[in-house]
Amino acid sequence: MTPPPSLRVVIAPDSFKGSVTAGDAARAIADGWRGVRPRDALVLAPQADGGEGTLDALEATNPGSVRRSAGPVTGPDGQPVPGEWLQLADGTAAIEMAQMSGLPLMRTLDSLGATSRGLGEVIRAAIDAGAPRLLIGIGGSATTDAGVPLLEAIGDRMPPPGGALVLTDVTAPLLGPHGAAAVFGPQKGASEQDIAVLEERLRRAAMRIGGDPDEPGAGAAGGVGFALSAWGARLTSGAAFVAQATGLSTELDSCDILITGEGRFDHQSLTGKVVGSILSAAGNRPATVGLIVGSAAAAPPCWHVALADLAGSTEAAIADPQHWLIEAGRAAASELT
Repeated sequence: MTPPPSLRVVIAPDSFKGSVTAGDAARAIADGWRGVRPRDALVLAPQADGGEGTLDALEATNPGSVRRSAGPVTGPDGQPVPGEWLQLADGTAAIEMAQMSGLPLMRTLDSLGATSRGLGEVIRAAIDAGAPRLLIGIGGSATTDAGVPLLEAIGDRMPPPGGALVLTDVTAPLLGPHGAAAVFGPQKGASEQDIAVLEERLRRAAMRIGGDPDEPGAGAAGGVGFALSAWGARLTSGAAFVAQATGLSTELDSCDILITGEGRFDHQSLTGKVVGSILSAAGNRPATVGLIVGSAAAAPPCWHVALADLAGSTEAAIADPQHWLIEAGRAAASELT
């Protein structure tokens, strides 16, 4: 019997947050695929959208990049945490807000008290170290403070000569029913009463800072996008930037099959996140697309498999995500070819 023709398969997941990094997820999916179709050419391209894993994705594709310490900085709950940035080969400082101001760093959720000050302290350290340009990923934050503590920590420093590019993971405005408090406040611990308080804080901050609260991405990281834009930075899609920086955009032109994924697919997945960005880019290309997720709260627009379904429950999938990602890779190889 003639063996089936080999295919070029690009595996480009986001991290399964709190469970598996994007790199580990890509490797596990690849292991499962190879178990079914060992002759295929696999390209592993772990992705990020400005949140968790952004520095890992950039570091993996930037030879000569070096992690730099900013020393202890203010964590989201006010306690000290290590601060760092990634110095790329051209000197650019890449900073990941999730690293020092991320939601998983909160011992107890506190939507009213979580602070973005630590991000400002790392930005200040990178500028003082002579970074000619800043890349600032602001996904995965714990904060809804309009970036006011961030700006206080930066002080009188302005963006470096090469500018500052902010990688956002959402396109939300600062205020209103689609804004930072209403949409993202609940996942950061905000009650309905808290959301009203946060909305008023954001409104007052907008009046004081003087930026554009309606700019897409202004509501990212609880208003940090708004504050950094007012400071002089430029906002852009983190997922699209990382896809370009890691070569994924080029790979999409020549692959037969594309597999992406994330921990939870829901209505937010198509609004600036990795999966939404990749599905949009793939729509103009001939590749067959598959999606592997931890769980799905909405119906994905392509073939998909959920680890929770394979494992029998979300709890079982979380208990051994590597195993179920391998099984998902096997399922994808069987059903997408």
